[in-house]
Amino acid sequence: MSKLSMRALAFIVLIGGLAGTSAQAAVDTVRVVKSERKLSLLSGGTVIREFRVALGGNPGGHKQQEGDQRTPEGRYVLDYRKADSGYYKAIHVSYPNVADIERARRRGVAPGGAIMIHGQRNGLAALSAIAQRFDWTDGCIALTDADMETVWMLVRTGTPIEILP
Repeated sequence: MSKLSMRALAFIVLIGGLAGTSAQAAVDTVRVVKSERKLSLLSGGTVIREFRVALGGNPGGHKQQEGDQRTPEGRYVLDYRKADSGYYKAIHVSYPNVADIERARRRGVAPGGAIMIHGQRNGLAALSAIAQRFDWTDGCIALTDADMETVWMLVRTGTPIEILP
């Protein structure tokens, strides 16, 4: 068997295995536990996959305003996908919600936005083993590109996300 044929076969087996996973257990919730730097994919309350994440550079507490480098906390929805992001794929978190906007308004600040689950900055994937040891985003939830690819394949638009302290 040629190298090309072997690679094609391996790819088909990989895709078939991932498709089987999503068919067996549809992801109905994404959970991020900030203190553990962990993103979990759940189906019917059961964790089916877990990934290590990097967060905003100032991860303690709920996002208060634009530029604070905090990752929000609470229940949101993954409301759209962005394949052409400046990072390896991105799924948008519906922050800010009405309560976040009102809280920021009372403080006289902008709530911020563009919070995403995403892979590494385009062109820098080779540094992910180092980057993922630090909280380096502006408030997003970062994965390695390989982990982001799995999340991209298993998580559908409209899936709830809960981000816990």
